[in-house]
Amino acid sequence: MPKVAVVGAGSWGTALANISAQNLNDTYLWVRRKELAEEMKKTCENQAYLPGVKFSSRINISIDLEEVTTNSDIVILAVPSHAVRSMAKQTRNYLKNDAIVVSAAKGIEIDSFKRMSEVLFEELQELECKDNITALSGPSHAEEVIRNLPTAIVSASPNQKAAEIVQDTLMCSNFRVYTNTDIIGVELGGALKNIIAICSGISDGLEFGDNSKAALMTRGIAEMARMGVALGAHPATFAGLSGIGDLIVTCTSSLSRNRRAGIKIGEGQTVKEVTESTRMVIEGFNTTKAAFFLAKKLGVEMPITEQAYLVLFEGKDPLTAVSSLMNRSGKYEHEDVILQNFLCPKKNAEN
Repeated sequence: MPKVAVVGAGSWGTALANISAQNLNDTYLWVRRKELAEEMKKTCENQAYLPGVKFSSRINISIDLEEVTTNSDIVILAVPSHAVRSMAKQTRNYLKNDAIVVSAAKGIEIDSFKRMSEVLFEELQELECKDNITALSGPSHAEEVIRNLPTAIVSASPNQKAAEIVQDTLMCSNFRVYTNTDIIGVELGGALKNIIAICSGISDGLEFGDNSKAALMTRGIAEMARMGVALGAHPATFAGLSGIGDLIVTCTSSLSRNRRAGIKIGEGQTVKEVTESTRMVIEGFNTTKAAFFLAKKLGVEMPITEQAYLVLFEGKDPLTAVSSLMNRSGKYEHEDVILQNFLCPKKNAEN
């Protein structure tokens, strides 16, 4: 069985380590804080992030990053997106040449506008394992995965073999893993849906109805795909698990931290107040900022993202933002080039 290293003992890292260990892989979990590591060893429970649920006693818990990652066949970075670059720098001296490095983070680096796999490639470019970089995404609340509730996700990599090895390592009767070579679309879907989820929460905080949420989600997936296509993604990816699948669960679930954050914004709190009220990282805040400026750079129209940015970072009143969206000039629903790619792929390829 392969040695699997999971770097990061938040809710998602713990859940992924548990899946790996249940599959009888030699599984290691790196925990940053010594106190949490000792507690997890004693109780087989991550009381800080997943209280009340036991994880497999087969997980080897350690605060020693070298011990966890050295000779690992698969290294999963399950840290917030803003920490991926730092962790890549810390782990690169321990990586095997043929290791598969997996990003489990859903975000865009705020200064460079890079996806997580691009950040990893940049930091690992002198190592052979740079060609094995993979991303995990899809509708997967850690709170449900740790309880072994049926879940389906995507393992994405330009290297199909690497994606399939991750698939074979993690897939089991309650955790189905699909593969996809469109890592651009898979990563962007996982990141951008958090913006729409915050907006969905704002809608709930304003006590809007189901019509409002349906409109947000439908037009949200359209602008997610619009940016994706501009960056080289395949439009069909956004109709899959990492696109509309993740969007549905994040916009509607009470477990969604981005939606919960949006509810508080809709009720009148600021980003600072919301951030300080939780130990969890709200990925959608930084992603909104990054996507707003990236859209401007690319010349991509993303009206929901633009209004989200103005509400979160420029102090715009949410009700005024809704009015700005609703009173835009009339549009033809299928005017996007995305739909043209769906309907006429051969013609567009020739052009």
